Amino acid sequence: MNKSESKYFNTAARMDMALISLLKKKPLEYITVSEICKAAEVNRSTFYLHYDTIGDLLNETVRYLLDSFLSYFSEDSKSIALNLSDCREEELIFICDDYIVPYLKYIKDNKEVFRVALLNNKILGFDDVYDRMFEKIFNPILDRFDYPEDYKNYVMMYYLSGINALILEWIKDDCEKPIEEISKIINICIFGLRH
Repeated sequence: MNKSESKYFNTAARMDMALISLLKKKPLEYITVSEICKAAEVNRSTFYLHYDTIGDLLNETVRYLLDSFLSYFSEDSKSIALNLSDCREEELIFICDDYIVPYLKYIKDNKEVFRVALLNNKILGFDDVYDRMFEKIFNPILDRFDYPEDYKNYVMMYYLSGINALILEWIKDDCEKPIEEISKIINICIFGLRH
């Protein structure tokens, strides 16, 4: 990457973080380009060099968050998701340290960003991300374990809501409990104490 590309990506990342910080304070529809520029320490012409609208910045911010999140996982972990129909059933159990620990590490390293993302999931388009995850990951896994079609949505919403509630509680405690302990608690919640 040359110096001008690096400067471009640095500026874009600052605007992504500026939008996230503003979303902590108020709804998206009340955020202005001027506020984003001030928080990112850029001028309006720089904003319009990168984006046509705040919606364009929002789309990039979502991609930035997802790319950042995925960077915490090993290539082996990512490749399992691409091979759900052919892998062994044991590999479809994502409540294990290979998946939970990177997930928790991302959250701990980015707790303010994660809190904003959870509280603004509709605005940030994470409902669409969940829909794609249902289609490409969760439903194929539930199919492999023979869950009835009319149970799938209930099972996954129970699972995801429970983990999100646990994570929000951990963030509320400023992520003081060690990652390994939170991973153990998640395992106990899913599999029980005797597993």
